[in-house]
Amino acid sequence: MNPFAPSLRREARRLASQPWELAMVSWVPALAAALMWWIFSAGLPNRLPIGVLDEDHSAISRQIERFLEASPGLQVAERYADVAEMDRALVAGRVHAAVWLPRELSRDLKQGRAGQVVLLHNAQRGTHSSLIQRDVRTAVGTVSAGIELTARAKRGESAPAARAHLDPVRANTVALFNTSSNYEQFLGAALIPALLHIFAMTAGAWTLGRELRDRSLGEWLVPGAGTASGTNWGEAAAALAGKLLLPWASLSMVGLLALLGLTLGRGWHPAGSLVWVAVALVLFLGLSVAMGAFLAALTRSLRTALSGTGFITAPAFAFGGVGFPLVAMPAAARAWALALPYTHYARVQIEQLQMGAPLAYSMATPLWMAVAALVLLTVSAGLIDRAAKAPESWGKR
Repeated sequence: MNPFAPSLRREARRLASQPWELAMVSWVPALAAALMWWIFSAGLPNRLPIGVLDEDHSAISRQIERFLEASPGLQVAERYADVAEMDRALVAGRVHAAVWLPRELSRDLKQGRAGQVVLLHNAQRGTHSSLIQRDVRTAVGTVSAGIELTARAKRGESAPAARAHLDPVRANTVALFNTSSNYEQFLGAALIPALLHIFAMTAGAWTLGRELRDRSLGEWLVPGAGTASGTNWGEAAAALAGKLLLPWASLSMVGLLALLGLTLGRGWHPAGSLVWVAVALVLFLGLSVAMGAFLAALTRSLRTALSGTGFITAPAFAFGGVGFPLVAMPAAARAWALALPYTHYARVQIEQLQMGAPLAYSMATPLWMAVAALVLLTVSAGLIDRAAKAPESWGKR
């Protein structure tokens, strides 16, 4: 008898009788994905708290402060009386940055010299720092341009000529993809698959590894016999497919719902193929489950398989090229990144959801993931068949 159906029913009964095992492939991943979406649901960081130290107390310094307050990304949360108070606020972390308007600001401007506005920011927080720098530079630049235009107008220069002299060479930057710099689309959409990658590979390792740990491998492969010495590769492959089907299907459903919620559910209609990204996600999770099962079959130890799972999946996002560019990594780090499946899935997702690349650019990667998953499952079935004939190797923690 084909062991696929009995294995599937056995796994279904096991999940139904173990609420926490069922939770780890159903509502816990869904809750984690929802939490990740909620964290980035604002899309753009705004109202980042900064402080202002105004030692000049002039019309110009007050105008700069008004422009800072008007910037949607900034909030003037504190005002300081001296440098020591400003330093204490920065060290305590109450603000992410402080703008210092020196005492000589207006005097230098009136005497024809360049005024200095000092921005003190915490560069350890890269996102906060870059956004604050951008908004402060915009606010101060706007005030500066207004002062220069006024001065040129007083000298009798026409407004068009003054604007031309003020900015003779302009850099016209054009954002091609994710033009709104939406972090929900950029980070949220990339982190959820990385999170599901961890759950899927863990599920593959746990589902097979617990049979070895509990010395129930024979009962699983040949129900009622208690031994599996008479099994063959084909039966092991069918039993393995039945065992892994439910975790893969459940996590794939969570992933697809998260993908649709982040895109169509949020009014985002990607320029590329959303369907192909969904196919890639399902195959990526299938590969993840197969990788976990392979580690369990190879080591015959649940503990070792779970350790290997953490080693592969935990750094996947960091090496995926989303947060840090692959081309800037050392050769060894780049080689490790390219060996991880998440790196290749992330590329497909970015190409289709954000860049709107031709489908031909992203066609091969999911197909290779499917081939890799089948190869791992095939090898795992052979390893299980060998393990079935060596009961003395069962029971490893």
